[in-house]
Amino acid sequence: MPRIGAIFTPSFPPEALRNAVQTAEAEGVPELWLWEDCFRESAFAAASAALAWTERLRIGIGVAPMPFRNVAALAMEIATVERLFPGRLIPGVGHGVLSWMGQIGARVASPLTLMREYVPALRGLLAGEEISTDGRYVSLDQVRLDWPPAQPVAVLAAGEGPKTVRLTGEVADGTILPDGSNPERVARTLALAREGREAAGRDGAHELIVFVIAAFGGDEARAAVRVQLEKSKGEADPALVIGGGPEDVAAAVGPFFDAGATAVILQPREGEPDLAAFLAGAGAVSRLHA
Repeated sequence: MPRIGAIFTPSFPPEALRNAVQTAEAEGVPELWLWEDCFRESAFAAASAALAWTERLRIGIGVAPMPFRNVAALAMEIATVERLFPGRLIPGVGHGVLSWMGQIGARVASPLTLMREYVPALRGLLAGEEISTDGRYVSLDQVRLDWPPAQPVAVLAAGEGPKTVRLTGEVADGTILPDGSNPERVARTLALAREGREAAGRDGAHELIVFVIAAFGGDEARAAVRVQLEKSKGEADPALVIGGGPEDVAAAVGPFFDAGATAVILQPREGEPDLAAFLAGAGAVSRLHA
């Protein structure tokens, strides 16, 4: 079944999170995603609070920067949250914004090598395995979690470039595609991820989570999205100018599902003036795609 979610971006302060997650749950949004942007909000502190304040809402991490966190520490974070709130955390990792990683002295020379070492180690630890590895960036000596998740946890990885996307298929359980990708690119991304998965001899489905900027409210909403896309991307692809009422947004995201997305996560525009109304709209879109 196609999944619709929403994003609580760290442009909103942490103290706005409680109202946002409770509104999202009340409005029928099935999952709310958080970002760990430097130097704003901790993803797992926020996720734990969000899960404690709600009963059904799933929380996605899109994404935790791998250079920022030792893999054993991240495995402990995920396992703890998963055991406290079974089945409600969707963990995702990524390269991190390279300039931010440089600011904290964590920038790596080869982000692809880091992902190739990091994600399998993380998945192994979460599966309760004892991991020993001595890589360029990941070094573990007989490490096993005392309290691994009681049920399997899918680990997603973010990717945009062809090499990274193929690698997400090779080592992760799904791919997170940030905003700015039209349905044609979504289809190419899924094909690349599947290539990587097949090359690694892995079977089974591969998730593809796609973030899309959206706004609710009619012509002015679409105009605001168009302006943001022109500012950030240099042009506004008509397929990405998503706004209007819930029916308009539901129709606009349909092609992303047709292209292979398993979930479309609605991202509020910059300066979204009414987050509660945005979340209500996302809930309505989710019901239309149910």
